[in-house]
Amino acid sequence: MKIGFIGGGNMAAALIGGLRKQGTPGSAIRVVERDAARRDALATEFAVAVTDTPDRDLLDAAVLVLAVKPGQIREVCQTLDAPAPGRLLVSIAAGIPSASIARWARTESVVRAMPNTPALIGEGITGAFARDGVTAAQRDAATRILQAVGDAVWFSDEGMLDTVTAISGSGPAYVFYFLEALQDAAQRMGMDAAQARHFAVRTFTGAARLAAQSPESVATLRERVTSKGGTTAAALAQFAQSGLHEAIVEGALAAQARSRELARELPGS
Repeated sequence: MKIGFIGGGNMAAALIGGLRKQGTPGSAIRVVERDAARRDALATEFAVAVTDTPDRDLLDAAVLVLAVKPGQIREVCQTLDAPAPGRLLVSIAAGIPSASIARWARTESVVRAMPNTPALIGEGITGAFARDGVTAAQRDAATRILQAVGDAVWFSDEGMLDTVTAISGSGPAYVFYFLEALQDAAQRMGMDAAQARHFAVRTFTGAARLAAQSPESVATLRERVTSKGGTTAAALAQFAQSGLHEAIVEGALAAQARSRELARELPGS
């Protein structure tokens, strides 16, 4: 199966790297990227074919991954030629409704996907939605591409991708925000910057892996660490007093609302 990428930025590079690790030959991947330095880097690192403009080899690919910025997606779709038989479009452009892509590109074979930045190290999670024109074989192909950088979860309701954006798309920033605060606390208590980062990151990744591997709920895991009248209970009481739990929920809801607004603000969407 030939796969074309329109746009060669970080997320495209993550997907390409994941596919290559899975055994996809470089000869099966073609990338169009305007930036010459970026093209050279992709060709050198992944041994894939690169070009500065869409050509016949790219447009004839079974799957075209649209990996450009949201503001460029309409132009890209409108410059594609008549859809090749069986060609699937997979868009990873944030916030662009699949209906708009289908209209601009003149095809119903469209998958819209929302990956997140941990995909850059193969630890991502992607929410995906397929329009009715996508065949079972095309969906399988899209799953294979998206799983090259982590998990892929399909939704029957495209509106859920706004929730995906709020939870996993924006979520890494919430994690980093928490880590910043934990590092700050460690430094105030005497650790140097390097020690504070090391303890904060290792604590977070260790706890996250424990939650991923344990059959127990995260609430139960939290309770197991919290002894009555102990140090953890003191910290959690302060968090509750500060309204931290509800602040996190409200923040995620605000991200979801903004995701919906951005889709409506796009010209011609």
